[in-house]
Amino acid sequence: VRLVESGGGLVQSGGSLRLSCATSVNTATISVMAWYRQAPGKQRELVASIGIAGNTRYTDSVKGRFTISKDNFKRTLYLQMNSLKPDDTAVYYCNTYDTWRGTSWGQGTQVTVSS
Repeated sequence: VRLVESGGGLVQSGGSLRLSCATSVNTATISVMAWYRQAPGKQRELVASIGIAGNTRYTDSVKGRFTISKDNFKRTLYLQMNSLKPDDTAVYYCNTYDTWRGTSWGQGTQVTVSS
């Protein structure tokens, strides 16, 4: 599965960004799609995930601020990020998993939140 992220950039604290992840396959057939992030000097962490039926999960630090969604027609995964904080600064990666295609990663997109 080929994944291409876009939408990262520099934003002030309290601002918003929407990340997109274009996929090479029908997203309606992917078991789990997710966004991870990795800040300098830290381990990569799961930010949000969405299942094939649209069920979503979020890490505690982004609940109420981030929304994960997908558009099966456009074959695209999204992450709407509101009320951004400097601690959200990281490289954000798109990820997919299913049992017959395995795990795939995008190249990452940088998000920088200034205070």
